[in-house]
Amino acid sequence: MRRSPRSGDAGQAFPIYITVVAGLLFLAFAYLAVGQAAANRNGAQTAADAAALAAALDTRDQLTDDWLENVLDPERWQDIFDGKGALLDGCGRAQELAAQNNATASCAPLTGLPPGYRVDVETTEPVGDSIVPGTEDIRSTATATAVIDPRCEFELPAEDADDETLPELRCDDTDWTLDPENLEDLPGPEDLFDVHLTDGQGNDE
Repeated sequence: MRRSPRSGDAGQAFPIYITVVAGLLFLAFAYLAVGQAAANRNGAQTAADAAALAAALDTRDQLTDDWLENVLDPERWQDIFDGKGALLDGCGRAQELAAQNNATASCAPLTGLPPGYRVDVETTEPVGDSIVPGTEDIRSTATATAVIDPRCEFELPAEDADDETLPELRCDDTDWTLDPENLEDLPGPEDLFDVHLTDGQGNDE
């Protein structure tokens, strides 16, 4: 029996169809692998950011406590606001936050001013199986740095001023008049210090 031209064209098109479908499936799996890697990197960066901020916030609270203990000694205020003499022992808090975000962290205080921390993390979970060979063992890494900047400015009283006079603090756009006889209304950590991230980046290894 003679085969019709239409059936012959269909037979020739079928292998092409299979090839196209196979190519589309390959692309889909490749995009999935890229998505898995991106999600893993994002998780690493989130863990690094949270860990660095946690370390800096811990030290910010210590500096605030130091200022409260010395609020009647304004000669010491500037050193406290600059973070001079800070213990910078917030790395334990950074490691706790990294673990909560499925990562391990190495942490180091920054040298110089302003005080802060650099945190490097590695995810505990790999990217996972995908069409790309070797991804099952790849873990993402990321770096974040957080610093503690003072928000407040003040001028020391004149030498002939009353010894009980305390400087007025200007913290951003808020003025704080401090009464040494009534120290109940004092600025909090978030008023005294600004904690923020600086440059950080993530990659795979």
